[in-house]
Amino acid sequence: MTNMILANIAELWSVAWPAGLTMLILGLGFAIALLIASIKLKVKTDPRIEAIHDVLPHVNCGACGFSGCMKYAEALLAKPELIGKCAPGGPKTAQAIAKILNIEISNVGPLKKPIVNCRARTEDKIFYATYQGIPSCLSANALANVQACKFGCLGFGDCVRACKFNSLHIIDGLAVVDYSKCTGCGACARACPRNLIEMAPFNNENMMSVACSSRESGKVTRSQCAVGCIACGLCVRQTDLFKVTDNLARIDYERFQPSPQTETAMAKCPTGVIVFRGPTAPVPRLPKPKPVAAAAT
Repeated sequence: MTNMILANIAELWSVAWPAGLTMLILGLGFAIALLIASIKLKVKTDPRIEAIHDVLPHVNCGACGFSGCMKYAEALLAKPELIGKCAPGGPKTAQAIAKILNIEISNVGPLKKPIVNCRARTEDKIFYATYQGIPSCLSANALANVQACKFGCLGFGDCVRACKFNSLHIIDGLAVVDYSKCTGCGACARACPRNLIEMAPFNNENMMSVACSSRESGKVTRSQCAVGCIACGLCVRQTDLFKVTDNLARIDYERFQPSPQTETAMAKCPTGVIVFRGPTAPVPRLPKPKPVAAAAT
């Protein structure tokens, strides 16, 4: 019996080993061919791309206009003029990239941070109805007659969900930026359907802003919001940094420097819509109460 088993094994081996050897030879042949092909067809990568990628923040936020940090690194090699587009990295990263590319760059400018051009919390707003749809600013914005002011923050947090750095929060129906965490990537500005969030250059630690976006007349704005700009022009009379256009005051961010005139403009604003934004910004003051109409005699 044992002899029969051994004989069968020997017979199977005599048939199988040539096939196994053939497969082994073919496998080795294909492996060698693939190795040669990979060497011959290998695309040489400029080592500077990896060096640039290493100094980038690796957050893939898209602020530079590319799908990720690696794509931005590749683009920089071809177009060095794109240096300075990385908002999270800021000027320090721009200088590091310039050093890798062996070029000199001028000042890339101050880092831009988001400013929410609204300061109306829930108690400051007038509502025509209670919105019960999809909890999204984009969806709520498509409906009319929910919130009286068609320019103000809807408070459903599309900007919060777009932020990768947990630097935005909805507080009492208003988007609020935590500047200690903000990298200036701009994702929140792109997510807001009402374009309320503006990327502004912070020449100073804190930036003065007119926290409103309403283009309605002063009378209409006052009837819809307790803290909206009524285009009274008091700020313009204090300093030429302010300008009123389409019933809305705006400040020149590029030229702004704190001064007694800007402080006076903020103090005189009847609705308290001129505020500071930034990591150490003071809490906005309350608006001045509406004058009480005289009783009829």
